[in-house]
Amino acid sequence: MKVLIINGSPRTGGNTSIALNEMKKVFEAEGVEAEVVQIGNKDIRGCIACGSCFTKGKCVFDDIVNELAPKFEAADGLVVASPVYYASANATLIACLDRLFYSTRFDKTMKVGASVVVARRGGCSATYDELNKYFTISGMPVASSQYWNSIHGREKGEAGQDLEGLQTMRTLARNMTFLMKSIALGKEKYGLPEKEEWQPTHFIR
Repeated sequence: MKVLIINGSPRTGGNTSIALNEMKKVFEAEGVEAEVVQIGNKDIRGCIACGSCFTKGKCVFDDIVNELAPKFEAADGLVVASPVYYASANATLIACLDRLFYSTRFDKTMKVGASVVVARRGGCSATYDELNKYFTISGMPVASSQYWNSIHGREKGEAGQDLEGLQTMRTLARNMTFLMKSIALGKEKYGLPEKEEWQPTHFIR
């Protein structure tokens, strides 16, 4: 099994990395291949709604988003993590996720998603909700833990002192692993859920 982990923090080895490393250790112990890609320090522009991806099969801006696409397609699960800025995710991460989800045409149904947020104090739940929306619009089950998937720390390394937060990350990784393995067994026996033809309904005519 494979998990793609997207680190939206611009800081190498910071508190977001501490949270994700705690998860990565569990994944590896459970026999799950986990790859961490840090994108928060990359130059990623936002979607311009040009529609080129419908014909090209990839985003018109050929950057790390197009590099992540095949990794996402091959993965059984996706973890996205962000520090909290003004009760919101890092703008670079949002730009990446907007384009990654919109430009990829492969079926994401039943890939397991999990979001992780890191803050000094407040804004975790708002950011957590923001990131989970990418999964819930794509037919992806959302993995949960024993608490909302958050960890606290301001200065570099402080997240390592949040014992409950670290435990939450480990529990999240175990729960996510269980979900991915259970879904894999379910797909073998039952296949994916039947899909209806999309019925687009626009409110302005």
